[in-house]
Amino acid sequence: MRRFGNWLYNTFLANWMRRILTLAGLGAAVALLYWLLPPIGEPESCAKGVESHGGECIGVNGTGYAFGTPEIDAVARAIAKENEEFVGDKPHVTVALMLPLQPDLAAERVQLRSEVQGAYLAQYRANRDETTPLLRLVLANPGDGYAQQERVVDQLAAMAADKRDNLRAVTGFNLSLDATKKAITRLTNELHIPVLAARVSADELANPENSTGKDPFPGLARIIPTNRQQADALANFHGELQDEETVLVRDKRPHDIYNDSLARAFSRDEKGPPGPKEQPFESPSITDPGDTGNDFTLIAQNICQSTARYVYFAGRPVHLRLFALKLADVQCEGKKYTIVSGSGAATLNRYMKDDDWERLRGGGKEPVIKVQYAAPGHPDAWDRELRKPGGAKERRAYLTEPRAEMEALRALVRSGRAGDIGEVRLEDSRTMLVHDGVRTIAKAVVLANAQTEGTVSPLRRVSDMWQRLEAVNRVRGTSGWICLTNAGNAYDKPVAVVELNPRTEKLQYVGIGWPEDKAQPEGCRVPSET
Repeated sequence: MRRFGNWLYNTFLANWMRRILTLAGLGAAVALLYWLLPPIGEPESCAKGVESHGGECIGVNGTGYAFGTPEIDAVARAIAKENEEFVGDKPHVTVALMLPLQPDLAAERVQLRSEVQGAYLAQYRANRDETTPLLRLVLANPGDGYAQQERVVDQLAAMAADKRDNLRAVTGFNLSLDATKKAITRLTNELHIPVLAARVSADELANPENSTGKDPFPGLARIIPTNRQQADALANFHGELQDEETVLVRDKRPHDIYNDSLARAFSRDEKGPPGPKEQPFESPSITDPGDTGNDFTLIAQNICQSTARYVYFAGRPVHLRLFALKLADVQCEGKKYTIVSGSGAATLNRYMKDDDWERLRGGGKEPVIKVQYAAPGHPDAWDRELRKPGGAKERRAYLTEPRAEMEALRALVRSGRAGDIGEVRLEDSRTMLVHDGVRTIAKAVVLANAQTEGTVSPLRRVSDMWQRLEAVNRVRGTSGWICLTNAGNAYDKPVAVVELNPRTEKLQYVGIGWPEDKAQPEGCRVPSET
């Protein structure tokens, strides 16, 4: 009986021990999962400072994270190395490059690489050319179409207040959209963080000149000519076109202020009898052609029956390519057309496919379609201008100084001193413009630091320096002199007229257009009438 009692007691004890161990194991597993996984309802971490929201990795990072975009992996690692090994704990300011960093299309990923490379190369040069503080560069992803910019702006606000970061400027901004405008508005108005817009060209994203009221974007500077200035430069380059020779084709998709601004810029008064009416279309998105091909065929047929020879196109590169092909396909009794567009067309060649070139040639030696656009820069511009009759004789500083800057950038790329950052392509101007933007910020930071006690100037002191960047303090950019008005706009910034050549299947530099119809003043001194 006692043995039975012992057996019963041992069995009871063993069962409870198994239950206790099982529960303990479950508890340990739960604890491990809790440690490994984020709590329910909280976003998953992609990397330091970056969280997953809506299938995208949104946030700010300067430790080498490439946001899942292989094309920028090498340059992101180079930025991390510069931040950690060269900047480290030395006195520094942080500059954020704010761009959608997870594009779907291959062409967009390549152009993104160019932009990130430009920022890094400028950081590398500034950290070796200028005095302290050094520049720390971080990448900021606001999501597709800047749709999640609020989360990123929140992070940037915290970085501006944190003395370990000392965020002193935000640059980038490569798409003129309503969401972009909201981000810039909050950064400048509410947070007083200096913003330098390197790529957005819409007139709506600029402070008006000679304004007597409050600027819409206090602390904003921009180094790319506005769409209106680009249109003026193109008109000055081509000379007076008669109204009957031109027609406007425009994308009316909502919330794309680049298209709207460019359409208004091209709707300038021209002389002579009236030309064809405006030809609108509406695309589904920046990168989706949708059914626009059908519209373009009908529009091309109408243009064929008109007197127009020049087509002003206010739309994005994906749709510009398709329109050019449809116009070429019409084969309108031997007529040839020149399509003219804005700086957004700078990467059009990267959307072209092998058989596109033959279609633009129309089966003949001379192409039936040429596409010209106002590029904010071109690597061959300064050498070509200096080789023109009289160019070498004059050797004006507005040509020689940008050429020297261009050669310095080329030499850095060729030398490999900045490390492996992937293939650097300069012809689409994106590397040049973002590079010049970060160089402009570096100049403002140095001037601000020279006027303020301590190693890092306050935010507003940096943005106050925008209006000092002229004359002796001009920025010698690869894209031309950068001399800013009191409103923060680049004065008479040269525009490179570039043509997509179907014969060579390359981008071809044509010449320089000036928004003011004359070159920048001696020494880059901004006149009072701006």
